[in-house]
Amino acid sequence: MQIIRKRAYARAGFVGNPSDGYNGKTIAFTIKQFFAEVTLYEWPKVEIVWSDDDQSSFRSIQELVEDVELHGYYGGVRLIKATIKRFYEYCQVKGFRLHKRTFSIRYSTSIPRAVGMAGSSAIIVATLRALIEFYQVDIPKHVQPSLALSVESLELGIAAGLQDRVVQIYEGLVAMDFAKEKMTLEDDLECGQYESLDTQQLPPVYVAYSTEVGEPTYVVHNPLRARYNSGDLDVVNAMKTFADLTDQARQAIAAGDSQKLHEVINKNFDTRASICNIAESQRAMINAARKAGASAKFAGSGGAIVGTYSDEAMFQKLNIELAAINCKTIKPVI
Repeated sequence: MQIIRKRAYARAGFVGNPSDGYNGKTIAFTIKQFFAEVTLYEWPKVEIVWSDDDQSSFRSIQELVEDVELHGYYGGVRLIKATIKRFYEYCQVKGFRLHKRTFSIRYSTSIPRAVGMAGSSAIIVATLRALIEFYQVDIPKHVQPSLALSVESLELGIAAGLQDRVVQIYEGLVAMDFAKEKMTLEDDLECGQYESLDTQQLPPVYVAYSTEVGEPTYVVHNPLRARYNSGDLDVVNAMKTFADLTDQARQAIAAGDSQKLHEVINKNFDTRASICNIAESQRAMINAARKAGASAKFAGSGGAIVGTYSDEAMFQKLNIELAAINCKTIKPVI
């Protein structure tokens, strides 16, 4: 029996987010320590196997509440189901003839939940990779992120941008440009311009995340989208600033200018804070990292931060400051 196993890694938005959903620019990287894995094998019928994150039976009402606080109201099954549907529809439009064999599919994930490290999109990307191999279809690499995004934006009505899917498809350190004049339409899907960067040019980088409950990404992104669509100048101008900061960060990385990169990362968070409500528990993460001398910004929607540090002594200080507020700090394997 052929068993297909595909992974997609957690990601950290390094600079520029959340402008990816607003014709901006970003740089992001994948984190090899955390991943979603999908297992698919031939089966007499199409079957999606529930994981522990999808349980609907609880020992008490308190356990139900704790599960919702940790995992939200939905686990990964709806993501897999929506991915299968969008994959099938894409293949129909392209005229791909799919074989009639059926399959069982299940997922697992080690990505910390609800802390903005792209756990949901990782499940989608891993599922898409498994389907592509099972059905032996050729979907261009630069199109796959847009197809993955459509699972959430079209099928599930979740406000999101391309960044997470791009970096999870390409892996490593990736620069992305979503300016209107750079976007192309392929198979009715909008695609940006993507370029892999040399990770060896980065200064020391850390990622820290809360071990307590975070919040789903839509809590941040849905109100922001509404303000942007209404023409809110603060939000519109902030998106332009994020794109400019990405250009500055790319130049700093290429020049080995760690101090400039430090300043850009801090400015990225300060700009975000000017247009978004920041929970005190999450602002405390930024303050703790900066107290240790490191740069700091959100890695995603909130609950995890990313930044640069100068040496091992500073990393140890980061560990101490962030552990005091129930956060775990890692050196990401990019």
